[in-house]
Amino acid sequence: MRFIAIDVETANADMASICQIGIAVFSEGKVIEEWSTLIDPEDYFDGMNIYIHGIDESMVKGKPTLPAVLSDLRAFMEDNVVVCHTHFDRIALSSSLKKYELEPFTITWLDSARVVRRAWTDLAQSGYGLKNVCKKIGYKFRHHDALEDAKAAGHVMLAAMEESKIDLEGWLHRVKQPIGLSSPKPGILVEANPEGDLFGEIIVFTGSLQIPRRDAAALAANVGCTVADGVTKKTTILVVGDNDVTKLAGFSKSTKHRTAERLAAKGQPIRILRESDFQKLIEDCKKHHE
Repeated sequence: MRFIAIDVETANADMASICQIGIAVFSEGKVIEEWSTLIDPEDYFDGMNIYIHGIDESMVKGKPTLPAVLSDLRAFMEDNVVVCHTHFDRIALSSSLKKYELEPFTITWLDSARVVRRAWTDLAQSGYGLKNVCKKIGYKFRHHDALEDAKAAGHVMLAAMEESKIDLEGWLHRVKQPIGLSSPKPGILVEANPEGDLFGEIIVFTGSLQIPRRDAAALAANVGCTVADGVTKKTTILVVGDNDVTKLAGFSKSTKHRTAERLAAKGQPIRILRESDFQKLIEDCKKHHE
């Protein structure tokens, strides 16, 4: 029954730009230890990210970089079951370790979003975001603070174990098995794989991608995403070409990018990813089925 829950916040669309880390240690159904710190990502802060989590350049000035807290992270996480809600926190940590040429951790990861989709039939196709699940289980928290989100993911895990009567060890096996959906929701694209890790996500591509759009769409659909042409109130992920998220003279954000930021400012949960991080996300999903 002991596991670690983690969440991170990033400064911009580069998932290696971690600016806050929160860790909660759970044992016998409760939090026994908490740890959180701001991180200097040694990178710029995008306005949308600041809007979401409230962290800016001034707040991380003088704070440690990721290498400076590496020993703390290893002490908490090494050789443990680590829970995060969706793949994004795991990929952000992996990207940050690569950024600084640091050795990866030996961790048994458990995605609480995958657990939720199997524990509650009404959340199998949609509605398995952290905020919505916590509302369902009656857990109140302050969203987009790394420690608060980490504790929330841990409590979601506890609630799922109680709901399903499956223990932690059992869930490590169950998440690798099919969800058991009879058919996708009306309106889901035929190409979308209903058993994919990201089934229910609505994804849009913008900017100059390194791979052809049709190939990117096929990769997304294979892991469960519905691919749309434009950003709408249903969009959950926007993938942007790497150069388009870098602050260089002559580059400006696309109409889709600006639309996503406007919707995010109104409270819509849209995550903006670089193409390279999208590819890491795809690779991570594939690994779970090898």
